[in-house]
Amino acid sequence: MDGGRPYVRFMFILHIEHPITDFETWVAAFDLFSDARREAGVRSHRVLRPVDDPCYIVVELEFDTDDAALAFRHFLQTVVWAVPENAPALAGDPKAVVLRAEQV
Repeated sequence: MDGGRPYVRFMFILHIEHPITDFETWVAAFDLFSDARREAGVRSHRVLRPVDDPCYIVVELEFDTDDAALAFRHFLQTVVWAVPENAPALAGDPKAVVLRAEQV
């Protein structure tokens, strides 16, 4: 315990958002990289879409360490998003940031 607070185990989120051309095409491409996500240490993921914009996607990937999240972001930038065939529904530049979930 530190200052009366119990030990906190952090989790790290790779938060991704970008426009898409078509959700079904995006899901098919997302599914192709399920093994890569598992091998990279993704513990869970969430896919979110704005209620008023069907051509926008938000993805949250959970990791145990910031290094794993940063490494996977690099993989996305250099292998997935850099090759149009790997990201056929990508429309525009993705934003990807690694966040640490804080317990307050």
